[in-house]
Order: sequence, then C-alpha cells, then structure tokens
Amino acid sequence: MILLDGKKTSNEIKEEIAKKVELLKQNGKKTPHLAAVIVGENGASLTYVNAKVKACEKVGFESTLINLPEDTTEEKLLDVIRDLNTNDEIDGFIVQLPLPKHIDEHKVTLAISPAKDVDGFHPENLGRMVLDLPTFLPATPYGIVQLLDRYNIETSGKSCVVIGRSHIVGSPMSILMSRNNKVGNCTVTLTHSRTKNLIDYTKNADIIIVALGKTEFLTGEMVKDGVVVVDVGITRVKDDTKKSGFKLLGDVKFDEVAAKASYITPVPGGVGPMTIASLLMNTLQAVETK
Repeated sequence: MILLDGKKTSNEIKEEIAKKVELLKQNGKKTPHLAAVIVGENGASLTYVNAKVKACEKVGFESTLINLPEDTTEEKLLDVIRDLNTNDEIDGFIVQLPLPKHIDEHKVTLAISPAKDVDGFHPENLGRMVLDLPTFLPATPYGIVQLLDRYNIETSGKSCVVIGRSHIVGSPMSILMSRNNKVGNCTVTLTHSRTKNLIDYTKNADIIIVALGKTEFLTGEMVKDGVVVVDVGITRVKDDTKKSGFKLLGDVKFDEVAAKASYITPVPGGVGPMTIASLLMNTLQAVETK
C-alpha cells in the first residue's frame, strides 16, 4: 500500500509555482493576486482560508482577505463581488463556503466573473470543463487529478466509482475521470444516497473516490484487493484525548481499506492540501492567459 501524500505533492507544486512567479517578476510582469472573501466566524472556514493566505505567501503571490461579519446582507456581499470583478489588481478570488443561511449561494456563484472564478464553480467554467475546453477546473477535483497524475496511476480503461454527487466534488469528478485525457478514460459510475446495493459497484471498482461527508462510510468489506482510494471527506469528531479537543476523520475506514488498497489518501494530508495547490494553479493560469 502506497500513501497518496497530498501534503508532499502540493509542496512540490508550490515550488514549481514559486519559480514561475519569480520569472514573472524578473520579466517585469504582474505578480498573481488572489483574494478570499469569508462571511462570519466559521472555525473550519477560517482555518482553511488562512491556509490559502499562507500558501500565497509561500509561492510569492499577493493576497487579500476580506472578512465580513455574519450579519452581512446578501446585497452587501454582491457589492463586494462586483468590486472584485472590476478590480484589475485582483486576478482571481473565492467566496468561502458555506455562507450564512440568509445568503443565496447560487446567486453569489453566478455573480462571480468566470474570468476570476479560480474555484471553478461558475456554470460557464463547468460547461467548458464538460466540453474539455480550457478553463478553471473545480479546485478539489483538479487536485485529485493532479495527485493521480503525479503518482503515475493508470486510469485508462479502469472502473471508477464516485460516491457522492455534489456540484463541488462528485459530479465534476465523474466528468473529469471519463474525459479523453491522460488522467481519465475511465468507465465511471456516479453513486449517491439513492443508489441500491452500493457494494455491488464498489466491490468491482479499480478506483473509488469518496466525497460523501459521512465518517468511515467506506469499509474494508466494500472494496477489492488492489483498489485505489481517494478520500475527500474530512469531519471534526470530538476527542478529549487530543489537545485540540477533536480529531479529523475521512469518509473511509482507513485501517480496513488501506490493508487492501494499492494506493490511498490519508486524512488529513491527502486531498485538502491538493485543493489549495489547485487554487494557486488556477490563479497563476489567470495571469498567464491574460
């Protein structure tokens, strides 16, 4: 069993990006600038956004963090987005999810300019992805593709089961794994909460990507020997033995599944760091394609 080390791989990508940024600066070109908007005081979101800001510093990007109070109105947030859309200094920006319940996430996503949508959530960018046209790929699926690519995992002709059909991970992941690309050409089955006899699909899968949000959902009895497993889930679970008071669990029962897997991502340290690396790659792309 080989660990798909997202932390190590993301650091390698960051080093590559840092060299490209240095070249941009030497040639008198614009330094990439990523902005992040967060509404409220969600602990996990704050941690994640701060990690993105630190990643920007590491690769030489400029970064802006816009922290709005929990009671920010939808119209105020849309005004902030309009300002970012027209600010030539900002190359790309993200609005951290989840948003407070009084704000319509779909309306916010649609308001972001596709040219600055480095999270890859805008319908125009998703449509370009479906057509295999140049675009910003959704950050987490893009990170998974990078991870599989850099570990030289053969995907062509393989059976891939995606568990979870969210617009952020599951659905775009199923499209990317079926495209006629180096990482792709899989026969993909997209499963979800209404799928009957899920084990019939997972037991025969060569590659399983789990993005369900249910801790330790995928167990050892559900997979075959030699399977490649990517665990997208990350949930805080109370644990008084930890200094932090909690531990992080994925959607995969790691010890059981790892015993049968050829490759598997850890939680934490697997997909999470790759998502941030993808965000940086998309932001660099925004500058290079101007």
